[in-house]
Amino acid sequence: MTTAPTTNPQIISAPDGTPMYVLIPYDEYMTSRERPDHEVTLPHEVVMLAVVEQKGIVRAWREHLGLTQAEIARRMDVTQSAVDQLERPDRALRFSTRKRLAEAMGIAVEQLQSLNED
Repeated sequence: MTTAPTTNPQIISAPDGTPMYVLIPYDEYMTSRERPDHEVTLPHEVVMLAVVEQKGIVRAWREHLGLTQAEIARRMDVTQSAVDQLERPDRALRFSTRKRLAEAMGIAVEQLQSLNED
């Protein structure tokens, strides 16, 4: 078994020298997203849509990302009607469904956990 060589991340700084971005190999990025010890974060807009406007977490993320139900359906190879059902606020989603949705939206599966789940 061979392992990928360790790389030094590239730091991209603002004109004043303040670090702004870190460039790492894609494989390292994906591995970091899969670690169970990373903190799950939600953008403020997603929380507001899900809690204040009482939209389901799936719909909140979709709207935040500027995606349509049709686009999510195409990415998941399901119907738009199926996506509509997945967006219901009271809908409990199986892990496998959350995983497919997360992949379709380009987010971590943990970010689709309902805000009222422990």
